[in-house]
Amino acid sequence: MSNVIVCKNIHKKYYDGSRVLHILRGVDFEVPEGKIMAISGPSGVGKSTLLHIIGTLDTPTEGQVFIGGKEIQKLSRLEINQLRNKEVGFVFQFYHLLPEFTALENVMMPALCKGKSKKECTEHAEELLYKVGLQERMTHKPGELSGGEQQRVAIARALFNSPRVVLTDEPTGNLDEETGKGVIDLFWKLNEENQITIVIVTHDDSLAEKAHHWIHLHEGQAQLRK
Repeated sequence: MSNVIVCKNIHKKYYDGSRVLHILRGVDFEVPEGKIMAISGPSGVGKSTLLHIIGTLDTPTEGQVFIGGKEIQKLSRLEINQLRNKEVGFVFQFYHLLPEFTALENVMMPALCKGKSKKECTEHAEELLYKVGLQERMTHKPGELSGGEQQRVAIARALFNSPRVVLTDEPTGNLDEETGKGVIDLFWKLNEENQITIVIVTHDDSLAEKAHHWIHLHEGQAQLRK
């Protein structure tokens, strides 16, 4: 089994005047292709920072990140942007949908921003909205959708470019318990049916233990739980 993501000796430091905040202290882990990996830990421990690093939205102070076998630190900024757009999908706690556009338009937005026409993108966007159970809500704008429905639109958008891995940061943190369970069930369904590799950042150990693999961040280091 190949690994979609490999992290070696990841450190992250922030400098606040004379203080050094050493958030990550030599984190090592691998994300196997076609599996669900959970990253857990209390607030402030560096979970989101680590997710941003492996998603190329941030850079480590020290260490190496490989995505699809490519070492990020050896790529140009243009190459990193191209790799992120092609290989990585993101789902955040807050949905980041554009309020003036419909669910269908929001899903195809990654391609529209690259200059593709709606005609080129519509069929694929419709297929994804069917896949996440929103076939009846395609023409609705975010303000007309529930929180769970908005998160499903965000998931469909993350899948639009057929990424190798989807990175999710507290994807149910803004949802009630029942709605959140539906979103988590959707992630597991997508993984089971389409072998989509998923990394889930969560403070909820009961969710993390359901994943195929689980690391827990403690004092800046990763402890393998599963």
